[in-house]
Amino acid sequence: MAGPTAQQDPGQATAPEAAPPGTEGLGQLWETFLPKRLGTVRITALLLMGIVALIVPPLGAYFLWIASKTPNLSRKQAARRLHLFEHGLAEVAKNGEVSAFRWDSVAVLQEITERYANGIYVGTTYVYTLYREDGTTLKVTDFYAQPERWGPAIQQEITRAQLPGLFAGLEQGRTLAYGSLSVNLGGVATTKGSLTWQEIEKVDISQGVLVLHKRGKRLPWASVPVKRIPNLFLFLALVDQLRQGGLRPNA
Repeated sequence: MAGPTAQQDPGQATAPEAAPPGTEGLGQLWETFLPKRLGTVRITALLLMGIVALIVPPLGAYFLWIASKTPNLSRKQAARRLHLFEHGLAEVAKNGEVSAFRWDSVAVLQEITERYANGIYVGTTYVYTLYREDGTTLKVTDFYAQPERWGPAIQQEITRAQLPGLFAGLEQGRTLAYGSLSVNLGGVATTKGSLTWQEIEKVDISQGVLVLHKRGKRLPWASVPVKRIPNLFLFLALVDQLRQGGLRPNA
């Protein structure tokens, strides 16, 4: 990840922000992501629908309520922030509360869904659910601008921070669990059985599903939805390295 910047929406200007209280142990602030504001056309349409629909009061009130909760019109929502640090991330909620998570101990599940209406692509939703060792959870969504940037950054920093320790654990004979999948020096296992690393022909992801292929077999040996695999990038890095017969990352 690059050096410290403030990530901005198109058309927005903001000065680089100081790290919020409660993040002192997270190191240098690298990037700050702001709430994603609705475009002028969308927010205007939402307000007009609310006004016109006031002839049916519950419906009109609903549209106006939705508009009032957007960062465009809500000062509290506009004040929310997602900060990425050298050693973790922090979210500042609308009430100012700060939730901090360290790269070296957090787990994350990602769910990225492409949405279609009558066969036409209408957008993509992003949900990253973070889990801390003390049981604290946090959902980070595309409420924040540019999830295609901060989402992979979260996965990559978790992998960077945790991969060396996991290699050490494998050397000591540990088995590592990733949802219904588990890996050790011998291979990978699911509820249906196990394969050695030499038996795995390829591992790929298609339409949100991780697919394991066994050598000599046409059909997939196992399929697991990506949204059920904690620390997906970390799992893929482990599998890639172990399939190559090594325990240490390539130089």
